[in-house]
Amino acid sequence: MTLEEGGPRLHRSPPPRPREDPAVLVGIELAALCRSDLKEVAGTRHGPSQFGHELVGVVRESTTSAFAEGTRVVLDPNVKVERGTGFADHMWAAGPDDLLRHALQPVPHGPAARRLVFAEPIACAQHCLSAIKRQVGGLRGAQVVVLGAGTAGLFIAALAERAGAQVSVCNRSRARMDAARKADLLDVPTLLFGELAGDRADVVVVATSFVTPTVLDEALRLVAPGGLVLLYGGTAPGDRHPGLECDLDQVRRTETVAACTWQGHSLHVAGSYGTTAEDFAAAIGDLTDAASPLRAEALVAAEVDLPGLLGLLRTPDALGPGKIVVHPEPS
Repeated sequence: MTLEEGGPRLHRSPPPRPREDPAVLVGIELAALCRSDLKEVAGTRHGPSQFGHELVGVVRESTTSAFAEGTRVVLDPNVKVERGTGFADHMWAAGPDDLLRHALQPVPHGPAARRLVFAEPIACAQHCLSAIKRQVGGLRGAQVVVLGAGTAGLFIAALAERAGAQVSVCNRSRARMDAARKADLLDVPTLLFGELAGDRADVVVVATSFVTPTVLDEALRLVAPGGLVLLYGGTAPGDRHPGLECDLDQVRRTETVAACTWQGHSLHVAGSYGTTAEDFAAAIGDLTDAASPLRAEALVAAEVDLPGLLGLLRTPDALGPGKIVVHPEPS
């Protein structure tokens, strides 16, 4: 099943692999559609392919001692192993044992796949919080504004709230804000751009799909003198903002910090990019905590099978707020 010539493919079965690297075959329980998947289809995402990376599955075959058959796993797509896509009934992955151990993170069998499929985006959110803490220290009592009420923004806001920050979420459209309130994932103020008073936030996280000039203007309006603007959303090589003395894409991808001046006051711009094994451990802990688990499944807006996914990839403008989860077999 092919989306288009030269584009991402939805494999019903794994291709033959004439190589000697250790390999595993993962039976997909559930996958989820990420905005970066849509960017890949549209040709607007920069960097290596991660198509079909939000998934939970069970190891069905293994030629490595790193994984026993029956191990339940999620995927860290930032580890460089060869693999198929999670938009399939099975996904193969191959590479050295140490890389496979990092790419396929074990998860418990008890929690529902509808929750565990969010391990990767929550790991990304944990990584974002780590980037903030490197710059400002602890978050307790800090004023944090998250721009963007999509999946990433809501997870970042929820984790910041759990860390003790005073959090607000802002978005450009009311429909996404209404969906965020309905999900009831967190209890923080949700406002439209322009509704929150400026020059007050210790940290502003830009968690929209792309770091656009309009969104960055709002971040710069909100951040207090000496505060931090953290770039999480997508950037392209050479991205700059008039009057801000830094290369936005370089700052984000290298996770560096730039000291800048904006309209007469100083601030810092930093980036968050990728994940670590520690981020996945924290994410799995968030999802499986017995006392207070993160109810990520509240963000599921619709469920489709693989033919239904193909239709969504062809008409991405029809997608609304919330997460689309993908079943490998017809429902």
